[in-house]
Amino acid sequence: MFHRLGHFVVRRAWWVIAAWVVAMIAIFISAPKVSSQADEASFLPRHYESIQAAEVQARAFPSAFTPDALALFERNDGAAFTDGDKAAIGKLVQDLTDKKIDGVVKIIPPTKDMGYSQDQKYGMALVSIDKAKQQDQNLISDVAKALRDDGKALATGTDLKFQLGGSAAQALDQKDASGSAEGIITMATLLLVIVIVGIIFRSILAGLLPIVVSLIIGLPTSMGLINYATKAFDLKSTPILMAILIVVVLGVGTDYFLFLAFRYRERLRAGDDRKEAVANAVGRVGEAIASAAGAVTIAFAALILSSLGMFQALGPALAIAVVVTALASVTLAPALLAVIPARAVFWPGKKWMREPSDARFTAIGRVVEKRPALTAVASGGVLVALTFGALSYNGLFDMAGSSMPKTAESMVVQDTMSTAFSKGAADPSQVYLSSTDGKKLDPASFKAYGDKLQGVPGVAQVILPSTASDGQSKTVSADGTTAQFTVMLKDEPSSNAAIDTVTELRTVAHAQAPAGTEAKVAGLTSVFKDINLAMTHDYKLVFPIAGLLILLILALQLRSVVAPWYLMASVGLGFGATLGATTLLFQKIGHETGLMFMMPILIYLFVVAIGTDYNILIIARLREEAREGRSPREAAREALRHGGPTVAAAGFILAASFGTFMLAGNTFMLEFGFAMAFGIVLAAFVMAMFFTPALTALIGNKAWWPGHGADARPGHGGGPAPRVGTTVPAEPVGRR
Repeated sequence: MFHRLGHFVVRRAWWVIAAWVVAMIAIFISAPKVSSQADEASFLPRHYESIQAAEVQARAFPSAFTPDALALFERNDGAAFTDGDKAAIGKLVQDLTDKKIDGVVKIIPPTKDMGYSQDQKYGMALVSIDKAKQQDQNLISDVAKALRDDGKALATGTDLKFQLGGSAAQALDQKDASGSAEGIITMATLLLVIVIVGIIFRSILAGLLPIVVSLIIGLPTSMGLINYATKAFDLKSTPILMAILIVVVLGVGTDYFLFLAFRYRERLRAGDDRKEAVANAVGRVGEAIASAAGAVTIAFAALILSSLGMFQALGPALAIAVVVTALASVTLAPALLAVIPARAVFWPGKKWMREPSDARFTAIGRVVEKRPALTAVASGGVLVALTFGALSYNGLFDMAGSSMPKTAESMVVQDTMSTAFSKGAADPSQVYLSSTDGKKLDPASFKAYGDKLQGVPGVAQVILPSTASDGQSKTVSADGTTAQFTVMLKDEPSSNAAIDTVTELRTVAHAQAPAGTEAKVAGLTSVFKDINLAMTHDYKLVFPIAGLLILLILALQLRSVVAPWYLMASVGLGFGATLGATTLLFQKIGHETGLMFMMPILIYLFVVAIGTDYNILIIARLREEAREGRSPREAAREALRHGGPTVAAAGFILAASFGTFMLAGNTFMLEFGFAMAFGIVLAAFVMAMFFTPALTALIGNKAWWPGHGADARPGHGGGPAPRVGTTVPAEPVGRR
């Protein structure tokens, strides 16, 4: 199949190139616009309690005041407020209200009884934003920017300092940070790919070709198709998608280009003319590229089964990008190689037609050949040792805070409020008590129920429902069937301690609800609790399904029921070792309280899926050498001699590409960048270079059962394959 594809591409090279360019332009221009979701709750399905509680709130209190932004005031000199300062704060809030900023529903200034810290150095105004603006990161960011700019302008010339925090401000700061991160990551990745590929091939054009294939053609095409899919299937979009997409397309695209280019150069050295070399290269590595892309695509696509809308969007989007990149790698890339003279591709290098000794990889191959058991134990031992570090993993849920620098204004406001006010005051939880029989609630029961809630460890204060007539404090519905209990937690809302408190709060709220009523717990901490439950569900469902599908792809590609099992075992160890190393570095050495809650599933996807690429490349070469009649140990030696440089180059580039995330300047990107880079290094330089070939050498020809006997090619002499310098007959496809 891939030999036929290779012949077709080189014969219709210009048509293939033109088709890709036209398709890219048409798809990118016509694709619909998609906005990122800023609300964590929007990623949860309706059967979770936090979402059900939000629906109760919307139904019972449609005009209830919910603070979406927090304006923090303090004196420029840090002193306590005077009466004049408080009057100035009131005037500033009124002037800000009079500006009638689009999307701002109401601003409540601090009062004598509520809104000032005990030391009178900080004042807090609450801002409510139109719900229609809250679900779109761009819209809520625009509202927050107008609030922040106008507030600072009004404070100019006074003794007051104005800062904006809360969820709306976090959406703005997260958007700005994401834009900066994308720019840094893109430029760093581009530079790495051009320089490293250029050095590997000692060529200028070779360093630019993967950029043309992946970034100029593949990325816009992928983005357009992703937007079409997002609209068609009503998927969510997450702010972290673009940054990850850039690295995946460039990294995976460069990997596949290297797979092709190394084999293309090898065929040129074997005596093929340019077009024959391209066709034979596609025929030899096309299946490996397709299998590798299939494994990655399946792993990403399996996220559609996730409970979280974030992963439901991220997985299919990345799967589309990998499919597009793989198609470009086996059609567009060979078409470009077919029309560009080989000397130009490898210019100004002068020794590209000479096979280097590759002494390092030859030496590695000999070590594996002579001592496969020791090699397998040593490399496997490294993976197992690092895996023990994963036992200390602790998940954190401050998604917004971890995805922007700690110096961002919203983060400064959050830290200040945690010190000046109660840690849970900025985002309290709510318990909604509703009648199940349609009868009005008995207000006399509120005090006893509130006392039960107050007794939950970790609860700082419970504010009982009120029937006040003003919109801001009425917490009993108009029909009297629903009441809101406001619960202030002692701990910061996104902390694990707060989540533990809400877990107990739910238990007490449900169990102690008066007869004829039911309780639902709402608030940001309740959302994080449900995200935790959703992740547990995903670990039990997505991991096994993705693993089984990858196992099936490996079995089909290798025509074996043995090799896929130890390949999956090796990448499983790679997952554990990566999570363990990341946990040790950030929690034990860096003294962080934990890693972002999504880190394990991201490591699983990228390390297991993309890391499988290198195993597939090496195992495919092992199988090829075995089919040529070599013994298992000889096959391991030759596979590392010829495939080792490709794996090393591809792994180094992809690890360095993911490492650029560490330059983004926020906690999540730092952790993600290290984890992905380290995991790719393990996959390429430990698993693919040592562990997999050593195990294959030990297992012998049984590794290919039942396919090896049928696949052996005695017509090729049953002995060594033709080496460099020997012309291999191939169907003529064109002149040099």
